[in-house]
Amino acid sequence: MAAGMSKAIATNKRARHEYTVMRTYEAGIVLVGTEVKSLRAGYVSLAHALAQEQDGEIMLHGLHIAEWGFGSWTNHQPRRTRKLLLHRVEINRILDKVREDGLTLVPLSIYFKEGWAKVELALARGRRAYDKRQAIAERDANREIAREFGRRLKGAHPR
Repeated sequence: MAAGMSKAIATNKRARHEYTVMRTYEAGIVLVGTEVKSLRAGYVSLAHALAQEQDGEIMLHGLHIAEWGFGSWTNHQPRRTRKLLLHRVEINRILDKVREDGLTLVPLSIYFKEGWAKVELALARGRRAYDKRQAIAERDANREIAREFGRRLKGAHPR
């Protein structure tokens, strides 16, 4: 996550399990008023969200921002397609990678930065089942090593 960033409103926990993250980008999101209110209240889900090219732009599909409870006829559609705001150079670079290397654009988290809604977008490659098992085994081994170091440090410094 980028420096100067506030706490994430929503994270896509499955994304880091399902994909190997190659590179991350920070993008703004085009929102309407009731969406911002729902985001600030935390009524958002990234579970089935995916970013794709549409007419030379990068659009976020499947992001669920619940309708604002106090909204009227001005309320938004919960799963509407939302435009992501990136510099043209970044968009071209990302789209080249997606086309050439067969990578996918996956949103990792949504947060507010200096009052603006941002999404952390990852260029990622899908993992196969054995890759997932290997990643889980590696994470468990690292956790066990950290636990053992903690035990040894506690025993080395009696208080």
